[in-house]
Amino acid sequence: MPPKGSNSVTKTFEMLELLGESPEGISAAQAVETTGYPFSTAYRLLGGLVESGYASFEARTKIYTLGMEVFRLAQKVAHRQGLSGATKDLLQELTKSTGESSILAVRRGNAALTVLTVDGPQFRTTTDPGDESPLHTSAIGQALLAHDPQVDATVASLDLVARTPNSITDPAQMLRRLEQIRTDGWAGQSEENDIGMNALAVPVFDLDGTLLASLALAAPVFRRSLDELIDFVPRLNETAALIAARFPR
Repeated sequence: MPPKGSNSVTKTFEMLELLGESPEGISAAQAVETTGYPFSTAYRLLGGLVESGYASFEARTKIYTLGMEVFRLAQKVAHRQGLSGATKDLLQELTKSTGESSILAVRRGNAALTVLTVDGPQFRTTTDPGDESPLHTSAIGQALLAHDPQVDATVASLDLVARTPNSITDPAQMLRRLEQIRTDGWAGQSEENDIGMNALAVPVFDLDGTLLASLALAAPVFRRSLDELIDFVPRLNETAALIAARFPR
């Protein structure tokens, strides 16, 4: 880390940098030990980062990690770099081989944050890098939600608002859907997020089984049925494994 600054803004960025250098996360005590700040100062800085979304806090382990707001901001400013730049060729090849639009997203709170999209030759996706979609209505969101370690509590906390007449709004039904997704290894939805659109998504795991992201194909209903998209699951899983190998650590 760089030498410690004296003003609060500098200290906040130093704490943010410390989080960025600690992929496994840090406790408040570890932050104190590393920065030399008083506990009250470190706790206040970490709390401010959590409140603004630039850090996440796991109450069970008391560990702070870098928040998805950092990633969202990076996507808005320079979405050609970082994860999107490292994986764009993979999504381009996926779209080329399937003929359908591909989307990569990560979890951000109760939403799926779009990282990268590659449009198919006949269809432009309805989402752009930096956009968010509900976890409960989109296939790419359901693929993320299904592997939430606290899925029951998370679903109970969600406002399951319908985006279309086909959207699932009942928590019990949503939990059954998510269980099926874990069993099948993929999430498929037909006109649940957008009328006239089918989508199918798979989770992206690292070698340790940690959920990193989700990868989806989307197509208009008149071009691809959901069953036809299911035929692409092996291709999606192959691409997901390649993405995981390039995922920033």
